[in-house]
Amino acid sequence: MTKPFKGTINLDVRDSTPDWAPYEQPQAPDGAPNVMFIVWDDTGFGAWEPFGGPIEMPTLQRLCDGGLRYTQFHTTAICSPTRASLLTGRNHTTVGMACIAEATTGFPGSNGHIPFETATIAEVLGERGYNTYMLGKWHCVAEDETNMASSKRNWPTGRGFERYYGFLGGETNQWYPDLVQDQQFVDQPHDPPEDWAAGFGDDDYHLSRDLVDRAIAMIADAKQVAPERPFFMYFCPGANHAPHHAPKEWIDKYKGRFDEGYEKIRETILERQKAIGLVPESTELSPINPLLGQKSVDGLDVPPFDVVRPWDTLDEDEKALMRRQAEVYAAFSSYTDHEIGRLIDYLEETGQLDNTIILPNNPPGPVNETPSARAWATNR
Repeated sequence: MTKPFKGTINLDVRDSTPDWAPYEQPQAPDGAPNVMFIVWDDTGFGAWEPFGGPIEMPTLQRLCDGGLRYTQFHTTAICSPTRASLLTGRNHTTVGMACIAEATTGFPGSNGHIPFETATIAEVLGERGYNTYMLGKWHCVAEDETNMASSKRNWPTGRGFERYYGFLGGETNQWYPDLVQDQQFVDQPHDPPEDWAAGFGDDDYHLSRDLVDRAIAMIADAKQVAPERPFFMYFCPGANHAPHHAPKEWIDKYKGRFDEGYEKIRETILERQKAIGLVPESTELSPINPLLGQKSVDGLDVPPFDVVRPWDTLDEDEKALMRRQAEVYAAFSSYTDHEIGRLIDYLEETGQLDNTIILPNNPPGPVNETPSARAWATNR
């Protein structure tokens, strides 16, 4: 007990007065808004339609149309450091995340363990009367602590989240994911379709769909008991990190959309961004291979796999491969955006959207604000 006892203790309990105040649950202020972070992965600034890109994102566009789009956010350009910064509000090297959790070094700035004296936003809001939920990719726990025999101190439930459903590492199969519920590895509820020719049905499994189902259920579980209690949700789908898995019919929607090649597409994206005022008119495209021709400190050339070949030097098979990869990547984004739309619809249908701050984050991403459902953009 951290607070002094303010009751009265006499010889007879009938003459005594209890003091339950130190043990009461924290209460959020009246009307405190729900807060939702939606954190996308491995998505470029110009990939999505709301930012001039070719990938259709109607849910994100819906938020942008009623709110604000921010175009700058500090990012480390890799997963664990940016996520640790987003959760704590600290520079990644001050919270032990100079690199991804699987590549920690044991030195103070890159040990892969967010210090417990550095609170996460879930810990802060939990102490202020919020329910706290985490869904999807965590990637803020050192690799040796990602098994059932390890400490769970750095799992989401150890860092302020009351409930968790997702995967601990940097990536997972979207059809057959490595799932954790709270502090226990679990099986997925059902399998993906056996017959893809029959189409992707409403009952067929994909992790993006599963995460939205669980998110809605978590909110409903608490709201039916205490509708006035706000929630903080940290929602992190696998999209668009590899492996890129999307339903076939969503991939087919993008057939032919990338046939002109990546050089022409990036020129088109820049022109759109200028037209909607995201970048100055004087903005020029960066070179595709800015390091080509330079030597490393050891006198070595740029590795060939780090060089983007001009589109017109690819043969037809290589171009077909590049187009297909782009179609699958785009479909993964659009399908996940569609599923997240169900979550936004649920908030609207239950009267919660007007009191929910939504922060859709992508590297470096949009932030939007609907009339009362406010959203600020951050990153990754």
